[in-house]
Amino acid sequence: MTCELSQTRLHAYFDGELDAMGAAEFERHLESCPDCDTRLAAEEKLRSALAGAQLYTRAPETLRRKLQISLPKAAIPPEVRDPKPSVENSWRWLAIAAMVILSVFLGTQYLQKLNRYSQQQAMAAEIVDAHLRSLQPGHLEDVISTDQHTVKPWFDGKIDFAPPVRDFANDGFPLLGGRLDVIDSRTAAALVYGRRKHLVNVFVEKAQPGDSQDASGELQGYHWVAWQQNGFTFTAVSDTANGDLDQLKQLFLAP
Repeated sequence: MTCELSQTRLHAYFDGELDAMGAAEFERHLESCPDCDTRLAAEEKLRSALAGAQLYTRAPETLRRKLQISLPKAAIPPEVRDPKPSVENSWRWLAIAAMVILSVFLGTQYLQKLNRYSQQQAMAAEIVDAHLRSLQPGHLEDVISTDQHTVKPWFDGKIDFAPPVRDFANDGFPLLGGRLDVIDSRTAAALVYGRRKHLVNVFVEKAQPGDSQDASGELQGYHWVAWQQNGFTFTAVSDTANGDLDQLKQLFLAP
């Protein structure tokens, strides 16, 4: 699950708003919380990208005139109200207008990226929680079989789509069975595979707008990989090596 401190303390720490004691406590927390550490790294990466973008745009003369008209006369410096303003003052107003435009643009881009990041983290938390639930006794499989022709028909009539079920035993990922699960209030088909001594859950859902097409990450020590194919969203999760999940993804993508 998402760490509560990532919502209450992380941004205050990132913006330097915590006192020395609070900052030291949060830094100790970072050593044992991969969720907060990942979120902080993402914030720092985004700030560096914005700082290095060196975006600049020159405002047109018409914008300067519109700003002068819209502002109260008292708010406009005398040198700007002068019918013959100097070149220096003209450029000053253009610079102000450009900064306003740039601030709005960068703020919008930042909020969009932050929203996508938050949605991805929420999805990862749902997937990892479902994987952990499945590891409880009696929850892993509703149908136990290594035969894909047994597992695939089992889903008929239980969900409104036919999940692609394949056995990759020859490639080191034997099919163990399947079950129904719920991810973010949506019913999903869960395919269970083995990988050496590890278990891998592959959640299959009908693709929805906003689903991650190609994404991966780590949460609470579990790796996850998401992709889309033929109108389905696939998400594989396990405590096996991340490279194993990438290999399984490629096996699904292969014709």
